[in-house]
Amino acid sequence: MSEATSGRVVVITGASSGIGLASAQAFARDGWRVIGTGRDPIRSAEAEAAIRAAAPPEAQIHFLRGDFCEMAEVKRMAGEIAALTDRVDALVNNAGGVRDAIYTTGEGLEATFAANHLAPFLLTRELLPLLERAARDSEPGAVRIIAVSSLAHEYCPGMNWDDLMFRNGPAGAAYCQAKLANVLFTRELNRRFADQGIVAQAMHPGMVHSNFASHGDKAMQDHFAANKGLQPADAARTILWLATSQEGGKEGGRYFHDLAEAPLAPQGRDDDAAARLWTESETLLSTLGV
Repeated sequence: MSEATSGRVVVITGASSGIGLASAQAFARDGWRVIGTGRDPIRSAEAEAAIRAAAPPEAQIHFLRGDFCEMAEVKRMAGEIAALTDRVDALVNNAGGVRDAIYTTGEGLEATFAANHLAPFLLTRELLPLLERAARDSEPGAVRIIAVSSLAHEYCPGMNWDDLMFRNGPAGAAYCQAKLANVLFTRELNRRFADQGIVAQAMHPGMVHSNFASHGDKAMQDHFAANKGLQPADAARTILWLATSQEGGKEGGRYFHDLAEAPLAPQGRDDDAAARLWTESETLLSTLGV
């Protein structure tokens, strides 16, 4: 455990498999205190054991369970995180994914938008006091919020304000809009909190072979099966780098891939849309009382 990472706390969502699990293992090996989240009880238990196996004997590893499609679950998990720690030095908003159709959650939300955007929006909002606490005790830019977005944001021409939840589908377009929302949220988050020493960045993991495509339609599953992709550890390397490198702590609101800044589509640089998305997201959450 290095002196630079000793005592630092990272929260990683969707850590029960794939990129999230590989990232949690990377942070654990680097000496961080890791708080992971997952939905499936069996995969979560297996992931917790794998993270502990990667960590030094004295490391503190915690794993919380909940469904990021349900905002009440997200808020509950935020409370559980606050009960575990009084600071968060890095938040990796990784949980999410693609679906094969349009689904409605138990709270009446469209599932893709709920899991990919509203959940990280709510979790980040609830954890801001812990992030701000860490920022007060750290060098400017040392506290980071990292969004796992996607190249898919390029295929959404702009937020569909008339149908923000994308209830009319198709599922692939709903996913692309949610990934654009990740980028816009990152930019607005950075605009609001950079002066407190908190830096927000987004990243594209690449085509990673995990269980991601298993929830998509047949065309997506066939596409992943026919193409050589990356391993989760490849994406995790960039996430850890964004959390620890000098480059990751510089000007926020940027977008990265494979240890380097990547160009954002013009719609991803629309800061008016980013500000509006924040307001619209707060309004949606307020209807649920969270």
